[in-house]
Amino acid sequence: MQALLSLSRAIDRLNMFIGKYAIWLIFGATVISAVNAVIRKIFNYSSNGFLEVQWYLFAWSFLIAAGYTLLKREHVRIDVLNSHFPKKVQLAIEMFGLVFFLTPVCLMVLYYVTPLTLQMYQSGEMSNNPGGLIRWPVWLALPLGFTLLLLQGWSELIKCIAFALGKGPDPTIKPDEKSDEQELIEALRQESAAKAAKPGPSQAPAH
Repeated sequence: MQALLSLSRAIDRLNMFIGKYAIWLIFGATVISAVNAVIRKIFNYSSNGFLEVQWYLFAWSFLIAAGYTLLKREHVRIDVLNSHFPKKVQLAIEMFGLVFFLTPVCLMVLYYVTPLTLQMYQSGEMSNNPGGLIRWPVWLALPLGFTLLLLQGWSELIKCIAFALGKGPDPTIKPDEKSDEQELIEALRQESAAKAAKPGPSQAPAH
């Protein structure tokens, strides 16, 4: 189990690193969009290359950050219903989804997309738009992004198994979210601090 947990931590670090810097792709797309708008307005000139590189960067940021988003538990979920179930049921639903939904979908996408990406790389296929870009760089984001998502799904599965065996924290709680016990402790601490700060009868200010 320790070896699997080490693997899980390594996957988490990988997606954390990638997610941390993926935001710069959005920044790059925004800058290019702004520059393109200024050039078009001032010089009455535009290029399909400018337009395509924007959605290339957006596609890369969206796809390679999918694993990071799963790590942070920010994907669309059914927490409104799930939160009312016992913890064992929540864990079972999480593991079922990772094994029977996320993993098969990722493997299916990789099975179909990887050969197409290699084919585009070998052929050097270009965009059909005049002045457009070569296609394989944006297609490369698909196998890379789904590989990272698949790895993160397996990392979450390892965490679920570890928690079920009593060897890890609850993986159903967001990393930045406090558990019910932590919230209770924090509330009691704040209440205690408020009482300590409140002046007693002997500390009442003199008139």
